[in-house]
Amino acid sequence: MKTSRPLVLALDSAGSACSAAVAVGEDILAAERIDTLHGQAEALMPLVDTAMRRAGLPPAALDLVVTTVGPGSFTGIRVGIAAARGIALAADAQLVGVTSFEAVAAESGAPGCEHPNFLLVTLESRREDLFVQIFDRLRNPVGEPTAVAPADLGELVNATAAAVPLLVAGDAVQRALPLLTKPPGTCLLEIRTPLAVGALRAALRLRLSGGGREARPLYLRPPDTTTSNVRRTVGPAE
Repeated sequence: MKTSRPLVLALDSAGSACSAAVAVGEDILAAERIDTLHGQAEALMPLVDTAMRRAGLPPAALDLVVTTVGPGSFTGIRVGIAAARGIALAADAQLVGVTSFEAVAAESGAPGCEHPNFLLVTLESRREDLFVQIFDRLRNPVGEPTAVAPADLGELVNATAAAVPLLVAGDAVQRALPLLTKPPGTCLLEIRTPLAVGALRAALRLRLSGGGREARPLYLRPPDTTTSNVRRTVGPAE
């Protein structure tokens, strides 16, 4: 039986961990996470099963299925999207994709509210380059997601955010921080909740604003590239 507040399952297997979260609206009922760089195909569905059992919900009760669409591991992105599509189809639920940047940003403060710092989200590419996107004080994106060489990160940030204090978040913060000329007030945000929780919150806010997005992969570089000096954005593609 569908409820007035959506029953939501969110998945993430795009980055350095796999996670799943179940919620009624934004009230989290269960969340599971394991750190893994490989084996997302084997890890994700047991996490989903555990989270659904802990929440006490059958899959048929779901109204919304959310998945991160990248950037990140090519295998992890494909595994997450395929799993989310299958679950949504079986449950007759809406399927929504959010970027890993949006999932991190959702855990840094509500969009539309004034925050003291711009937000720099930095994600691991598992290569030399970094995946980055900047959000303003209202948590609106400033520019497109991009892959950037470490030597160019400071220039990119200065061109976009100038001397504005930054909040730096994401799984590549330890690599990113030493590369920045940090204005006063710049700080690190450690997000300890599973990224699936951030994806869930980002999707619900998109839904409330009348938005939504197909669950299509976001790749910021082609597979098997060995070039590290990259600053290129490739839009969502199958």
